[in-house]
Amino acid sequence: MSISALQSVLDDIGPATIAVSGGVDSMTLAALACDRHEASIVCHAVSPAVPERATRRVKALAQSRGWNLAILDAGEFADSDYRSNPVNRCFFCKTRLYGSIARRSDLPVLSGTNLDDLQDFRPGLEAARMHAVRHPFVDADMRKSDVRAVARQLGLAEISDLPASPCLSSRVTTGLPIEADDLKVIERIEDAARAVLGEVTLRCRLTPNGFQLAVDEAVLASLSTATAEELSDRVSHLLRPQDQYVGLWRYKKGSAFVGAPA
Repeated sequence: MSISALQSVLDDIGPATIAVSGGVDSMTLAALACDRHEASIVCHAVSPAVPERATRRVKALAQSRGWNLAILDAGEFADSDYRSNPVNRCFFCKTRLYGSIARRSDLPVLSGTNLDDLQDFRPGLEAARMHAVRHPFVDADMRKSDVRAVARQLGLAEISDLPASPCLSSRVTTGLPIEADDLKVIERIEDAARAVLGEVTLRCRLTPNGFQLAVDEAVLASLSTATAEELSDRVSHLLRPQDQYVGLWRYKKGSAFVGAPA
């Protein structure tokens, strides 16, 4: 994979506004786009659905690399369609996000979508299309592995191997309402689990039966009884009186989605 194709795409676009979530894709894109065009702007949206650790990561990298960073609240929690958590919830979220960015900047808006993302059910891509959002990684024929390689080339070793971590609302089973207090519990449980397991793929899911902790299959298989008990103990101390914990499960991508196209 050559970084030159991506550089050519960004040079053709010129200064832009990059929507940055705090994951490896958008942060790598922002790093290269801002290197190519100093007038570019980095936009990061904060809300109960955005993990605080992601916001801290964005702020730290923005400071170290001298980005022009704008923090905004896209207001998705004021949208009853989003809060009701339909299967296309991401459409309503991204519609708010890109609309908010467009009101702040006349520059082209860029996202960190890569070719692998196009294989998933992603209603947010329709919102991106409606707002003429560009996807430079797609234009440069780059997959997730290519993005990670670019991150390493840019000296972003601290983010190049980050596990994928979509917004906290993605942990809530389709049809269950999105509540800010539930997302706080989810975030606390995930932070506690990472304190024990490190930066591995995991999700705290909210299901109709209660909260479950889903962990990468290989990690789950290697857990000792003592570690599993420690995790359960930590989780139990983070639950509210009305909450139920339904234990450790094998992580399966997209398992909170109900009704997504096959």
